[in-house]
Amino acid sequence: MAGGHSLLLENAQQVVLVCARGERFLARDELRSLAVLEGASLVVGKDGFIKAIGPADVIRRQFSGETFEEIIDCSGKCILPGLVDAHTHPVWAGERVHEFAMKLAGATYMEIHQAGGGIHFTVERTRQASEEELFRSFQQRLQCMMRAGTTLVECKSGYGLDLETELKMLRVIERARRELDISISATYCGAHSVPKGKTATEAADDIINNHLPKLKELGRNGEIHVDNIDVFCEKGVFDLDSTRRILQRGKDIGLQINFHGDELHLMKAAELGAELGAQAISHLEEVSDEGIVAMATARCSAVLLPTTAYMLRLKQPRARKMLDEGVIVALGSDFNPNAYCFSMPMVMHLACVNMRMSMPEALAAATINAAYALGKSHTHGSLEVGKQGDLIIINSSRWEHLIYQFGGHHELIEYVIAKGKVIYKT
Repeated sequence: MAGGHSLLLENAQQVVLVCARGERFLARDELRSLAVLEGASLVVGKDGFIKAIGPADVIRRQFSGETFEEIIDCSGKCILPGLVDAHTHPVWAGERVHEFAMKLAGATYMEIHQAGGGIHFTVERTRQASEEELFRSFQQRLQCMMRAGTTLVECKSGYGLDLETELKMLRVIERARRELDISISATYCGAHSVPKGKTATEAADDIINNHLPKLKELGRNGEIHVDNIDVFCEKGVFDLDSTRRILQRGKDIGLQINFHGDELHLMKAAELGAELGAQAISHLEEVSDEGIVAMATARCSAVLLPTTAYMLRLKQPRARKMLDEGVIVALGSDFNPNAYCFSMPMVMHLACVNMRMSMPEALAAATINAAYALGKSHTHGSLEVGKQGDLIIINSSRWEHLIYQFGGHHELIEYVIAKGKVIYKT
């Protein structure tokens, strides 16, 4: 019927589907070449979902006589899925640029942390900030991410460490989910650090006995929707036993397990995550060979963060070993006051150069596999009929330019589209 569709993207040089057969993730040989159509068009319906993709002449015939709210000529350009950022900490107050100077002078992450900096510095500022102040800065950060092509982003709490501030952060995330165009996966990360004056065991008890029951209640009432539970499993933070207790309790109330593991020390977090049925584990700079095999077997996604290893001068995660073993490798920016990067194109570039991933592997890791890490690859992460109409249009005849042009996404990305609606154009 006339007027039944929202958006027609015509005559693209390339449409990068990423997947063409409904795959929920790509691993091993599937990553050698992604599904790409040449000379193709794409239609998004008024409901925000993709209705058709195919050769331009076929789409033209199929939809002749129909009206569209918007038609975009994509001649000489490429259409890609909206990028998915699988790990961010975007709700906080207080800058930490002074700590970057300390790191450049040789201070380690844990030295800054133990001196009252790092997470604890941000916790103090975030506790003092009003909900409105946090929302305004969060909204600006999400807009920066969106302009760099991100249409689905995982957002963590974790700079409260007490119930009141954690809930304040989660309310801010919930408001953004309801008011903004970008899609959000919300993560409760109350176990981001051990609060001052508590032991890890006491902090774990507080989370299990007080925080998680409150989250369950608020979720049941429809006030706050939380998707994932996260713990910073690390030496001097939460040990393996405390991590297990918190994650298991979160799983019991219906949260996906998606946590920080094996970053600075080998904690056997990968093995724990595989055992608990984790959806994803992030960082993994120090993961064991056994942990990699366990994650591959359990189909537990590895969310690798090349910006963090780069900025903290850590050993890079062993992406090649993980890929060769069949792990589902995803990428995230780890945007936070310690690793200030909004751009998934730059993350993909660093993944290729520093972690030796190929460009198809990096794009899959920032689309379908990142969506899988968030439990959303049935609706996001590829351009297929029935999926949400989240996509980007780049002014280049080859999609690889999005990765190749380091820091060039501002010039390349002409349109960002969410649910079939143009949310950014140059």
